[in-house]
Amino acid sequence: MRRDAYRLIWRWHFYAGLFCLPFVLWLATTGLIYLFKPQLEPLLEQRYAHVTNAPAQPASAQVAAALNAVPGSVLNAYVLPSSPEAATRVLVGHGSELIRVFVNPSSLQVLGVVRENDRFMRVIFYLHGELLLGRGGSMLVELAASWTILMLITGLYLWWPRNARLGGTLYPRLRQGKRVFWRDLHAIAGLWISMFALCLLLSGLPWSTFWGGMLHTIRQSYATATAPQDWTTSSAAERTQTKAENTQPSGQHAMAMSMPGMDMGDMPEQTRIDYSAIDRLVPVVVAQHITPPVLIAPPSLHASHWTARSDADDRPSRSTVVLDAATGAVLQRSSFAQKPLLDRIIGYGIAIHEGALFPPLNQILGVFTALGLITLCVSAVVMWWRRRPAGVLGAPPASAARYPHALLALLVLLGIVLPLLGSSMLLIWLIERLCLRRFERTRTFLGLAASA
Repeated sequence: MRRDAYRLIWRWHFYAGLFCLPFVLWLATTGLIYLFKPQLEPLLEQRYAHVTNAPAQPASAQVAAALNAVPGSVLNAYVLPSSPEAATRVLVGHGSELIRVFVNPSSLQVLGVVRENDRFMRVIFYLHGELLLGRGGSMLVELAASWTILMLITGLYLWWPRNARLGGTLYPRLRQGKRVFWRDLHAIAGLWISMFALCLLLSGLPWSTFWGGMLHTIRQSYATATAPQDWTTSSAAERTQTKAENTQPSGQHAMAMSMPGMDMGDMPEQTRIDYSAIDRLVPVVVAQHITPPVLIAPPSLHASHWTARSDADDRPSRSTVVLDAATGAVLQRSSFAQKPLLDRIIGYGIAIHEGALFPPLNQILGVFTALGLITLCVSAVVMWWRRRPAGVLGAPPASAARYPHALLALLVLLGIVLPLLGSSMLLIWLIERLCLRRFERTRTFLGLAASA
């Protein structure tokens, strides 16, 4: 019975790897690049680091220059400058688009205009999370991540030592031939990185379309706090959120700002807002010592007042300040610790996933895990290529034995927690049982047992 169970688990492990390996290589590579966002972004924007030595113009004038550079746009957020010499970053919204404008704070010259989603690290983010395929790509990545979780769990069972030797269990045996070396390298790499990889996979699920969408529904149904969810489940959801942030409220609080060459009488009501209030708010925000980068945003559908919030990668260090535009008074300050429990758990998970919670050790662990996953993929392909019998796929042969209750319970549990995994496992089982086993050549190629 134990041998049959081992063979069944090995078979699930093989097919999980067959589907997952290309995605694991992709996710590990793109994730490895994204880990170095704190180092790469300043390097990519180095030309904006030292643009002036002269005194800066008022923040409202810098905002006006950015808005003039993108006709029809509204202020999304003013990014508090990191230094007096650096170009000012102003985020402006146009419909569902977010555009970053770089402005010389002294001369008000526009130095650059780029769509936020065209920036290098945002492209890597979407390549990693949805293969640049939108909602469908996000679901495909989620499916691959779910199968990778199954692959790692079954791999740990297959690794579990059945004798007292350390060679081949904790370190690879180097003098017993290439076949043994590649087997040991695969097993031991899996051992050392499995826990880290499982943590990364689980912490990435809140971003996914299906699983993350269910989590969003649960959050909305139980959370009594009005704080908006600060992570998105797809690029489409992010565009919807951005559009809401770009839509400014109408009514008595939306006063027009005088800008050169603009007829305020012809402006739509929703764009009439007093952006000059930012000149009063900047000193107040600086005195709050919010973790940078700090975004000062006008009222929107998400917020009825001006707000200043941290956009730090280390999410537990973030805080938000609500401001009175007329007086500059701080109306409210909220920290990460005041968020709902679910938001805090996910915030910690996302910070770990991005290597930002305890740098540089967090980044080092991320690099170790990514390189370990790449090693797993390469060693798996080499092992399969060296061991595969001629004319067949090389999957571990199936037996007609019944599934052990413990294995069935594990598969059912994983299928419930990870619905895409559960539905795809059920589909595979039905196809194999009702179709593939009935054709002798297919049955032989896949190593299936004959139909009962």
